[in-house]
Amino acid sequence: MNSNAFDILRERGFVAQVTDEPAVRALLGAGPVTFYIGFDPTASSLHCGSLVPIMAMAHLQRAGHKPLGLIGGGTAMVGDPSGKTEMRKMLDFDAISSNGLGILGQLRRYLNLDGAAGLSANNADWLLKLNYIEFLRDIGRYFRVNEMVRAEAYRARLEREEGLSFIEFNYQLLQAYDYLSLFERHGCLLQMGGDDQWSNILAGTDLIRRKHGKQAFCITFPLLTTARGEKMGKTATGAVWLDAARTTPYDFYQYWINTDDRDVRRFLALFTFLPMDEVDRLGSAEGAALNAAKARLAFEATLLCHGEAAALEARAASQAAFGVGGDLNAIPSTRVSPARFSEGIALVDLLVETGLAASKGEARRLMQQGGAHVNDVSVHDIQARVGPAEIRDGALLLRAGKKKVHRVIISS
Repeated sequence: MNSNAFDILRERGFVAQVTDEPAVRALLGAGPVTFYIGFDPTASSLHCGSLVPIMAMAHLQRAGHKPLGLIGGGTAMVGDPSGKTEMRKMLDFDAISSNGLGILGQLRRYLNLDGAAGLSANNADWLLKLNYIEFLRDIGRYFRVNEMVRAEAYRARLEREEGLSFIEFNYQLLQAYDYLSLFERHGCLLQMGGDDQWSNILAGTDLIRRKHGKQAFCITFPLLTTARGEKMGKTATGAVWLDAARTTPYDFYQYWINTDDRDVRRFLALFTFLPMDEVDRLGSAEGAALNAAKARLAFEATLLCHGEAAALEARAASQAAFGVGGDLNAIPSTRVSPARFSEGIALVDLLVETGLAASKGEARRLMQQGGAHVNDVSVHDIQARVGPAEIRDGALLLRAGKKKVHRVIISS
């Protein structure tokens, strides 16, 4: 290890809070440490917001430490109230298991979880076997309700009309028990997670201390929002998923290339493995050079998530869509039969059909505001139809705003 792994996390912007910083720094500087982060499989895919913990794990593994990716197959059946204003939708076991397999596959793109360099586990293996009375006697006796309700995750929910269900109230005990179980099974000494998990992780360190008299540690990450105040990984049309079937590599690439100027350096530090001197150089650029820095961010992020071939194709499609060379065939496309074009298709319908607008109402507003383009010509008339006159070399190019492009191919 050439530099302390904690310093790497701190420099790149991953650290919000840490228990006993000098001790954590010494721990990570002394030799390989087994650490973990939990991912509850409440959906079939993670989204861009999950890349903060994933990249932190990857940086620690590159520094010589041993990650354990924990799939929350047990805790997902309860639901974490942290950051939620209402109770999560309850999922059945089969859905949770399927989601967990998908998420584990996504973690493996970034981490080596071969059993030697890194590990994976599912807390369903121990949580679903718990005997309730034994759990209360062995674990529940270490917790104090008056301390638990002071935690922000619980306090915020208790102040709302919806309240907090008893099943959710148990979540902190289960997460703490996870930490204890991984400490006992694998020698885990460090748990990391989002800053909204601070009280839950501390509950685990306290449980280990009370039960075994040993010290364990915690690092939390900042809860990221963009410079525009948007939640990381969210767009007007929904989440930016790591699953290519839910967010195409092209759309994934476009999400990063459309990064706000103020976020470029921060995102390069968090979401790539570029050296920090290069991050500083790219992040301080202006004008055309800053656009090149965004393209580098987009390529690096897409490369890590989807592989080199998909990243190259997404970059070529983006370049073609915005008139700087590249392959037009790589642009997201929809095939429409010539017969439908013979009498013209309402542009409103075509914008919805191609996914450039979520509804006809949104399509009309887009046109009225001058954001809808056919072959780079702005169309304001909400009654406009697109027909044979707009076809160029068997296709036409639609654009919504400055950033969303779709190719319509006329083909039977």
